[in-house]
Amino acid sequence: MQDLLLSFQQLLNPEELLSSGGFYLVLLIVFAETGLFFGFFLPGDYLLFLAGLFCALNKIEVDIVTLCAGLIAAGVLGNFAGYWFGYRAGPMLFKRKDSLIFKRKYVIMAEEFYHKYGGTALIIGRFVPIVRTFAPIFAGVVKLDFKKFVIFNISGALLWVLLLTLSGYFLGIEFPWIINYVEYIIVGLIAIAFLPIVIALIKRKMNENKNKQNIQ
Repeated sequence: MQDLLLSFQQLLNPEELLSSGGFYLVLLIVFAETGLFFGFFLPGDYLLFLAGLFCALNKIEVDIVTLCAGLIAAGVLGNFAGYWFGYRAGPMLFKRKDSLIFKRKYVIMAEEFYHKYGGTALIIGRFVPIVRTFAPIFAGVVKLDFKKFVIFNISGALLWVLLLTLSGYFLGIEFPWIINYVEYIIVGLIAIAFLPIVIALIKRKMNENKNKQNIQ
């Protein structure tokens, strides 16, 4: 049991992933997080940033062009997998009971996000944890036109990967000492990434309280 917990902890540790797992494990994680409903808990934004940073410092054996191309491909294929799953079996998610790694509220959050932004949720949602995982699935549930889905999917992957990975890469080139502050970078990126979710939850709570007062 202790070994299992240790493996799980390492899975969520981006430094450990990049140092020991390398390029191909990072691709697998990006694929899982962007299309498989159980991958929502995996590191996303800061993994891309740190991948670029580690590449600049030669801590992973891959050049920046190959890294970005691989990450974009993984992100695109992940969304295709999510769309296919949503198209075929997505409605089952609304009936699925809560479990240790699945909460129905995540699906509802992605649904609300999708209704608010439409197909562009596949681009904007790339930068929002949880939504990043469930948005392509919900696009499959509502059967978004496949040609539109392809455009949004590729555009979102390009923007997400290039912005975060190249930011890490160029910062690593210009300020190599930044590697000593990785923990602070991760905390900062997590805070920024989850801010939209926190705001959405606060607004929902306020609306629920307002509705209760109106009923009374």
